[in-house]
Amino acid sequence: MKKLIPTLVAATALLAVTAVPSMAQNWPTKQTIHMIVPFPAGGGTDVVARIVAKYLGERLHQTIIVENRGGANGQIGLMALKQSTPDGYTIEVTSDTPMTVNPWIYKNIGYDALRDFIPVISLIRLPSMLAVHPSVPVKNVAEFIALAKSKPGAINYGSAGVGNFSHLEMELFSQAAGIKLVHVPYKGTGPLAVGMLGGEVHAGFNNVSTLLQQTQAGKLKALAVAEPQRMPDLPDVPTIAETIPGFDMAPWVGLIVPLGTPKDIVDKLVTESTAVMKDPAVVKQFKEQQLSVMLLERDKFAALIKKDRDKWEKVIKSAGITMDGQ
Repeated sequence: MKKLIPTLVAATALLAVTAVPSMAQNWPTKQTIHMIVPFPAGGGTDVVARIVAKYLGERLHQTIIVENRGGANGQIGLMALKQSTPDGYTIEVTSDTPMTVNPWIYKNIGYDALRDFIPVISLIRLPSMLAVHPSVPVKNVAEFIALAKSKPGAINYGSAGVGNFSHLEMELFSQAAGIKLVHVPYKGTGPLAVGMLGGEVHAGFNNVSTLLQQTQAGKLKALAVAEPQRMPDLPDVPTIAETIPGFDMAPWVGLIVPLGTPKDIVDKLVTESTAVMKDPAVVKQFKEQQLSVMLLERDKFAALIKKDRDKWEKVIKSAGITMDGQ
């Protein structure tokens, strides 16, 4: 009996070691995968998630349910992922803000983006545009900078809220251009659009897909896009980099899973997500919304997160941005 016990213990240990790889290789076997989106339905991240969920579910032969867990600038959704079982049945599609901005604008958050999650793959880059109200007497970025320098503190801009990319992008632009603008935060992209169209604010950044219709209708003036090169569909709209060399900023959306998710599952998510994002039907849907597919796998995606965290730390600390009540 004494000789049998060590043998049983060893056999049990062997089964425990081999169980995880077996589970990973057979994934997915359940009927449902839950995809968390850390923002309310209808926003840019949610739109990307729902398109990806549809096609990824078809490839995996599983139902993928999108769950919106909005609140606290994405913190609630990321905490839900952190607390989930790392078995591949809870995944998350998030934008960059909860991963790269929140650590610097909140005093305390309940997760560490670089340690509590595995970056699977980036999916989308959201090109952004700098636009002004037609009443602003400028035609390009250089003239806008000159106007702001000639009237320090007289030019304002709107954002979708403190810490939103539309806020941080203008801070990054202002610091690079050496100008001072007055920030007017709104409660969301909808109110921001109303404020810009009504002339309550002089300028603002937003997604190209959000501003394009208004600029084409002459309700706003497009000064530039924040892409490294001119966009093929908008060849007459210059880049900010043509005036401020090296300026390049666009929010991104990517897929992450909780730490501890087996490597085989992560690898399969990379493979299948890549196939989805290269599907011509998917590319067409995103292109129609002025969204650019951007595929960076695991290590490269992790490097992007680290790079953006470092960038926003400098911008946020220099601008003294904090969330009230935090």
